[in-house]
Amino acid sequence: MTKARINYTKEFKLAILSQVESGIPVAQVARENGLHSALVFRWKKEFMDNPEKAFTGSGHPYKDQARVAELERTIGRLYAENEFLKKTLKTMNERVEEEKRKSQSRRNTK
Repeated sequence: MTKARINYTKEFKLAILSQVESGIPVAQVARENGLHSALVFRWKKEFMDNPEKAFTGSGHPYKDQARVAELERTIGRLYAENEFLKKTLKTMNERVEEEKRKSQSRRNTK
């Protein structure tokens, strides 16, 4: 049986980080709160990297980045398809015009 994931609130994470900033060792703060010290270090790094956006999501920022990359690839593919279709349409229109000119010239020579 697996353990359920615990989602910690932003306030809880900030409280843990304030304890660490006040000089209490990370190991002690983690032990007192039933956390792994690596988790506290990860929270600290995330907060130091970007304090304004830290702890805004569900804890999986890589999913958002992967989704953005997927959408960018889709946009690129659709752009390439669109350009191909534009070129094909232009070629087809030129052929139609050429066929019209040929049929008119045949009618005029008769």
